[in-house]
Amino acid sequence: MRLELTQKLSLKLAPQLIQSLKMLQMPILKLEQVLRQELSVNPLLEEIESQELELEQDKAATDLVAETPEKKDDEKIDWDEYLRDNEDYNYKEFKTGDGEEMPEFSVAGEKSLYEHLLEQLTYLKLSGDDIEIGEFIIGNIDEAGYLSCSIEELGEQLKVDPDKVERILIKIQRFDPPGVGARDLKESLLLQLRDRHIDNNLVYRIVEEHLESLDKKSFQQLSKSMGVSLERVQEAMEVIKGLSPRPAYGRFSRAAAAVVPDLIVDKVGEEWIISHNDRNIPQLRVNAGYKELLKRGNNTPKETKVYVREKLEQARWLLNAINQRRNTMIRVMHAIVTEQIEWFERGVEHLRPLTMEDIATIVEMNVATISRVSSDKYVQTPHGVFEIKYFFNSGVKMQDGEEVAKRSVKQLIEEIIAKEDAAKPLSDQEIFQMLTEKDIKIARRTVTKYREELKILPARFRRRAT
Repeated sequence: MRLELTQKLSLKLAPQLIQSLKMLQMPILKLEQVLRQELSVNPLLEEIESQELELEQDKAATDLVAETPEKKDDEKIDWDEYLRDNEDYNYKEFKTGDGEEMPEFSVAGEKSLYEHLLEQLTYLKLSGDDIEIGEFIIGNIDEAGYLSCSIEELGEQLKVDPDKVERILIKIQRFDPPGVGARDLKESLLLQLRDRHIDNNLVYRIVEEHLESLDKKSFQQLSKSMGVSLERVQEAMEVIKGLSPRPAYGRFSRAAAAVVPDLIVDKVGEEWIISHNDRNIPQLRVNAGYKELLKRGNNTPKETKVYVREKLEQARWLLNAINQRRNTMIRVMHAIVTEQIEWFERGVEHLRPLTMEDIATIVEMNVATISRVSSDKYVQTPHGVFEIKYFFNSGVKMQDGEEVAKRSVKQLIEEIIAKEDAAKPLSDQEIFQMLTEKDIKIARRTVTKYREELKILPARFRRRAT
C-alpha cells in the first residue's frame, strides 16, 4: 500500500449548469408550470403583481446575473451588501396592452395508440391467456395502425395455435380507429368499409378485386370490367378516397398540445426585431420580508438563516437560469434570421439549406445547445408560427452544383400535384421527371418519401373523373 498524487481531467456539471440546461430545453408552457411549482415550494420567491410590474418595466433583466458571494461564517457575512435593496433578482415578463387579457393555454393528456387499444381490450371479456395474446398483438401494431408481423410469427413467439391468435386479432380489428390491426392496405380499407357497414356493394368489390390495378385502369375500363355505369364507379371512388391508408397515422404519435411561440420576430422599419414571448411567464423576485430576516444578524437563529440562505441561492439560480435561457434563445434566433433573411423578406419558398452546426459556429455554442433551443419550441413570424427546427434542413443538389432546401423541394412537389389534371394524376415517376427538368437531382424513391411526409395520397387515390 502506498500514497501517491495523480493528475487527471474530468468533466463535472455543477447544479446551476444542470438547471440551466433543463430550463433551456423546456418549451414555454412547461417553463410556466415549473415556475408555478417553484413558487409553491420556495418561500423566498414571490410573483410581482401587475400594478407593481408597470412601475418596474424599465429595469434590465440582465441585472439578475451576479456572482454568488463566497460562503462565510454567518456572523461575518455583510447581509446589507449581500442583499442590496436595489437588487430584486426578478424576471421581467411580457408587458401587455391596457385591458389585454393573459391567454390561458392547456395541454391535452397524451395517450398513445398502444394505450388506446389496451383500454378497449379491457372491455372484452377474455380469459387470462386471451388477454396475454391480445396485449402481445397490440404491442406489435405500429404507429400507422398496421400489424408489423404475421400471425404465424406471433403464434410461434407465444407458443400457441395461430388460429387462436387470428381469433383475437379479429376482435382487435373492430377497435377504434377503424382499420387498425390490418396486415396490409387492402385489409385496412376493407375493415374501414365494414365499420361503415359497407361490405356488400360496389365500393367493397372495387377494393377487394381491383385495388392493385386502380392506378392502371381508367374509370371507363373499371366500369366496363365490373359491368356497372361510369357514374356508379365515380361515386364508389369518392368513398374510397375518403378512407385512410394509415388509420392511426398522426393521431397518436404525440400529445395534442397548444402551440405557444417562445419567440416573436417582427420587422420594424428596415430592422428585424426578436423578442421573447414572456406574456405567460410569471415575474418573480425575492421576497423582501425574508431579506430583512437575514439582515437581522444575530437576532435570527442560525438554523433559520441557513435555511433562508439555501432557499435564496436556489431562487437566484432559478432566475439566472431563466434569463440565460431567454438570452441564449434570442442569440440563436438572431443568427437564424441572419442566415435565412431571404425567407423572412420574401417568403417560404426562399428557405435555404442550414444546419445546426452552422448556427453553433456563428454563436460559438455547442451543437447540443442549439438542439435544445430548437426542440419543441416555436417562433411567431410574419409568415406564421413555425417550429424553430423548421429553419434547419439539409440541401438537395441542383445540376449546377447549387443547393436548394429540402423543404423547398417538398413545397415544389406540393405545387406540382396541386396543378395536376384530376382525371390523370401524376405518378411519382412523372413528378421525378419534372423535378429533373428543373435541374433538381433527387431519386424517385425520395419523391415518394416527400409525398408521404406531405400526407398526399398516391396517384390512384387522387384520380377524379372529369
